[in-house]
Amino acid sequence: MAPKFEIEDLNAWFGTKHVLKNINMKIEENAVTAIIGPSGCGKTTFIRCLNRMHEITPGARASGKVLFNGLDIYGDGVDPVMIRRKIGMVFQKPNPFPMMSIYDNVAAGLKLNGVKNKKIIDAAVRRSLELANLWDEVKNDLNKSGASLSGGQQQRLCIARALAVEPEVLLMDEPCSALDPIATAKIEALIRKLAENYTVVIVTHNMQQAARVSDYTAFLYLGELMEYGPTKQIFENPKHELTEKYITGKFG
Repeated sequence: MAPKFEIEDLNAWFGTKHVLKNINMKIEENAVTAIIGPSGCGKTTFIRCLNRMHEITPGARASGKVLFNGLDIYGDGVDPVMIRRKIGMVFQKPNPFPMMSIYDNVAAGLKLNGVKNKKIIDAAVRRSLELANLWDEVKNDLNKSGASLSGGQQQRLCIARALAVEPEVLLMDEPCSALDPIATAKIEALIRKLAENYTVVIVTHNMQQAARVSDYTAFLYLGELMEYGPTKQIFENPKHELTEKYITGKFG
């Protein structure tokens, strides 16, 4: 099976600061890939380059190729809005739209894309909340504010919102960092389940989480890709001394 992403000589800057340096890697389809590394090593920038969100920041730019299903997303004439529809993102802090109901939070992307048929929207809202393991908890409260949910529920609502527009990829930037252990366990179980039908890329500072949920792990350090491979191999038999020091907690 062809990889979902082929990344070739990816570089990224914030103004003159060079934050990603010549990244080359492939991301497999229907798998969970964890991006690990100490704070400030470029993890979040890396995943934001995968759906062209990096360039939204003033002064930010990227070079190189990011092939998504064989299409270079940075190629001439490629619509970044279309790319972001296919490559959804869930952020570190749950960010439901506070003035909107649970229902409207999930439906927002569909309506933005011009879907007006209520039956289609109803079905998509239910399907997305079921996929996010949230439907049974909120089905009688769909008109309540999304902000009224607990932190873990809000994060699953944000996952449902991302899934509603039927992306192929879900990028997650430390999706559990603001959550308690019980909510974290629910999100981790959900990530594993989503990988049956989606390609998931997760940034995490939690080594145990990377070991638990991912099939592949990439270790970034000072903007460079130090090591990348099957998670089992990275954690049990790392090739690079720096990787071993990081995963055993000697720095970071």
